Amino acid sequence: MELVKTGAIVLDCAEPEELADFYKELLGAKECSDGTSSRMDIEAPGGLRIGFRRDLNATPPSWPRPEDSLQAHLDFFVDAEDLDAVERRIVALGGLPVEASGRSGGPTSSRQYADPSGHSFTVRSSVRQGPKTD
Repeated sequence: MELVKTGAIVLDCAEPEELADFYKELLGAKECSDGTSSRMDIEAPGGLRIGFRRDLNATPPSWPRPEDSLQAHLDFFVDAEDLDAVERRIVALGGLPVEASGRSGGPTSSRQYADPSGHSFTVRSSVRQGPKTD
């Protein structure tokens, strides 16, 4: 018997509406809940669901500083060969580049960003195989 039918990633943030708008634009997503003053939910075309929960005491993660461990981050896979175009779109939406690896291209080209609330995410030009290397 199936116990869990679906799930969502939930990010704590000070302004759920603003962060939901960032990810709606980035992912071409739509709101999938009625939304309240304390939570918004979106769903991307591929079925990925992300919730944004208001936490007035939320502080941005400090990753990639070595004294703090990264507890979670989002990975997005893109068909675009031109990660520069993807980066321009992310920055235009309010995201910030954090660190880059594989900028010279290749099968695992990826770039790290922070969303407007400081949560980290990675954009990859292909699905990486094998252990974490970056």
